Amino acid sequence: MWWRIPRSVYDRGRGVGNRRRLRRLVQAGPAPGLLAYDGPLPVGWVAFGPRTDYPILEKSRVLKPVDEQPVWSIVCLYVDRRYRRKGVTVGLIEAAVRHARRRGARVLEAYPTDTSGGPMPAAFVWTGVASGFRKAGFREVARRSPTRPIMRKRLGPRRATG
Repeated sequence: MWWRIPRSVYDRGRGVGNRRRLRRLVQAGPAPGLLAYDGPLPVGWVAFGPRTDYPILEKSRVLKPVDEQPVWSIVCLYVDRRYRRKGVTVGLIEAAVRHARRRGARVLEAYPTDTSGGPMPAAFVWTGVASGFRKAGFREVARRSPTRPIMRKRLGPRRATG
């Protein structure tokens, strides 16, 4: 919910209020993200949607729009620590790409953390790490902060099946 509402509203809704807001968002559809499972156990989450769904991005000096192109944004990516370095991150990103393409997105953008300077605590990489996005075919298109690239993947039209 962090990206979707003003910070003051987010802070007032911490805990139960924000969980309730997210539940309503999911129930109203379309889903604001995808979950990764290991059998019945949820092990990861990726949140994404049209950039216009995330007004906080417009106010960010570092993540302001690169151009006028309509894009979808991946704003949150989490993988349970027991499942990291096992391909779950890239799998979630690739699933988000497929899902966004099916929903009409032509460009998917992400705001990961560049950890090439060394490991970072998980609390600082909640938007994912740049290396995972590179593995999924994303390319850096802008950087206004040493550790926060803006990365994109062009999705193109949906392929016909059959």
